[in-house]
Formats: sequence, C-alpha cells, structure tokens
Amino acid sequence: MKLSILLFAGVAERIGQASIELNIDHAVTVNDLKMQLAEAYPEASSLIHSSLIAINMDYAPGHVMINDGDEVALIPPVSGGEEPTHSADSVQQIHSTDDGLYSIGYASLSVEETSAKVITANHGATLTFIGTTREMTGDQRTVHLEYEAYIPMALSTMKTIGDEINEKWPGTQCAISHRLGKVDIAETSVVIAVSSPHRANAYEASRYAIERLKQIVPIWKKEIWEDGSEWKGHQTGPWDPLK
Repeated sequence: MKLSILLFAGVAERIGQASIELNIDHAVTVNDLKMQLAEAYPEASSLIHSSLIAINMDYAPGHVMINDGDEVALIPPVSGGEEPTHSADSVQQIHSTDDGLYSIGYASLSVEETSAKVITANHGATLTFIGTTREMTGDQRTVHLEYEAYIPMALSTMKTIGDEINEKWPGTQCAISHRLGKVDIAETSVVIAVSSPHRANAYEASRYAIERLKQIVPIWKKEIWEDGSEWKGHQTGPWDPLK
C-alpha cells in the first residue's frame, strides 16, 4: 500500500517538504503510522507525536485503520512552518463551500459581503465578528502575520461549525471568511457573521464560532516580529479537536 501524506506548518519545515510517500506492506492504524513517521524523521519526531492524523479530511483517533486510497494529512497543533508560496492565480482565487457561506483565500476580505450572506427578512439580529492583526502583544511588536491552511479540510470544518450552530440555536445562520497569506497590521484575517431572530442567540453563536474555529479548523499563522518569527497553530490549548 502506498500512502501519500500531506504535511503542514512545523512538520513540513522540519522534514523539508509538503508531502511524503510511504510504501507499507500491511494495514496500519493512525498510531502505527505516527510511530513509523517519527522513526523515519527523527528531526520532527516530537512534533509528529503531538500532531493528529486526518483521514479524508476528518480527524481520526489513534485506533482507526488507514486504507489504501485514503487522503492522509498530518495536522500539527503549533510551531514551525514553511514560507508559503502561491502563484498570481492563487492570490485571486477564493475557495468556497457549495453554498457559498464558508470561504478561504488570499484576497482581502469584505465584511459587507460576508454579513450579507446571513441577513434575512425574518432575522432581527445580525452580528459580525472581525479578527484583525494586532501590533503589540505585551512588549513584542508584530510586523505582520502569514496564514497557511489545509484548504479543503478548513472549508469542511467551517461548515461543521455552521451545522453545530444551527443545531444549538435552531434557525441561526452563520458565514465564515478567512484570509490566507500575508496580513498586515490592522488588516482583517477572519470575518464571522451570524444572524438570528433574537440578539441573545446571535451573541452566543458568534462566540461559539470563533472559539470552535480555533479548536478544529486546520489553519496556522506565522507571527513576524522585528527580531524573528514563529509559526503558531490557530488552535488554543488544550488542543483536542477529537472531543
């Protein structure tokens, strides 16, 4: 069985490539695969052990078997990464779900466009959360941020957030737009819009959406400082998207 494994952020940097191929002569579990990868790439072993495996764009527990033909990705929680590279075409391309509610790409975000996706005649409350690049964190000055994502899984997990919101607050609508690549100080990196018949649900759903996005959506950001840089996971700890 030949497995092609997608790599991101710190794992990609330490191994030196964005994907690897393994020839395996027997069926393996997620934990088996992580052990083999850690042995094959000792320079990245600590990060591999702390990463999760996604199979066909779903986070997979350690006991799950990996089958021939599965799309496999190693999802690191924090730290490390390659300088993102993208063509002129990719800079303009926006990737969206079929319903258009969830999108990700390198172009600047429009707050109005995202908000318009959830405004309806029967909803009396629309709330928009805008995430921007902060310059100062304590005494450390950020020059800009760089965002990287596992795009198809990012879209899938954004849609999952919308489905969860509709289940928790029936009738509430959600749209999420996220930026990739370089995001300068005070520029927008994420827009989350929610609408509901009543404002209380809109406030609760908006808070839920941004916290859940940090927990399960495979997006990483690189903080560029005046004296260095570091890639960090978009998730906040304790990080366990399988819960």
